[in-house]
Amino acid sequence: MAIVDIRELIEAGVHFGHRVSRWHPKMQPYIYGKRNLIHIVDLRETLKGLIRAANFLTRLTATGKDVVFVGTKRQAKALIVREAQRCGMHWVSERWLGGTLTNYHTIRERLKRLEELDAMETDGTIESFSKKRLSSLRRQRRKITRNLEGIRNMKQLPGCLVVLDIRREYIAVKEARKVGIPVVAVVDTDCDPGAVDIPIPGNDDDYRSIQVVLRLITDAIMEGRRTYLDDKEAQEKARLAEPSPLGPAGTAQSEGMAEAAKTAEGEGGRISSPEVGLGAETSGNGAGEEPPVGSGEPAAGEALFSPPLSSQRKT
Repeated sequence: MAIVDIRELIEAGVHFGHRVSRWHPKMQPYIYGKRNLIHIVDLRETLKGLIRAANFLTRLTATGKDVVFVGTKRQAKALIVREAQRCGMHWVSERWLGGTLTNYHTIRERLKRLEELDAMETDGTIESFSKKRLSSLRRQRRKITRNLEGIRNMKQLPGCLVVLDIRREYIAVKEARKVGIPVVAVVDTDCDPGAVDIPIPGNDDDYRSIQVVLRLITDAIMEGRRTYLDDKEAQEKARLAEPSPLGPAGTAQSEGMAEAAKTAEGEGGRISSPEVGLGAETSGNGAGEEPPVGSGEPAAGEALFSPPLSSQRKT
């Protein structure tokens, strides 16, 4: 994690809270004091929350799990999309649809519909519909894209949610707690810190404050992601470098069998058994010739293949 400077947090206004009349009593441990009827957040607690969140997200993403950024405020939309794209994670910046986590199967169905509409738009099939139908399909495509573009590539439930303003995104927080997904959130003085797993006390309304906090969180996610990719590459190299399960002798034997098969193919594809060869060599009529019919003397090769006495018919 990058070193956090207290001066940078102060310049960004992370320490400014809401008015005293709007505070939440459970935020008392995170409040330093008040000035001009505005609560001041204790930046020491903010640093603790940032360090805990960064360490947790680094360990989480190092295991290959995904993170979803959630923030639909006007001042946070662009930052959410930019930071999520920078670390290769998912985001929700327009509207949190109810059931995004608890009814994920239905959300995936809508995303499949979006892929169908995109395919129709690409190959020109959509132009074959009437004007009214064409307008309806394009409006449906714009709506799905606006709400679900950020989680389009999310194939399974995420490992964590990063939320800005838990009062506004209370549905996302409730769904995450219901399905057991941890929540990392920036909590202001009017929020309940007990609703999330890792609270980061600070200003969740100012643009610069949101920018600083999201940048630190994104850097931690990128660090864990690099660790995951490095481990995956090392495992792949080790898998390719490991010897054959049969060992050197087994490898040589396999090569010998392959060479024998090629030789047999070159000779016409005929592979004779040892017994048949023995019979052909010991017969009195020359190699490859059958004994004369009615001679009364079985060939040597025939004796090897004679049926057992129990299976012979009695006369």
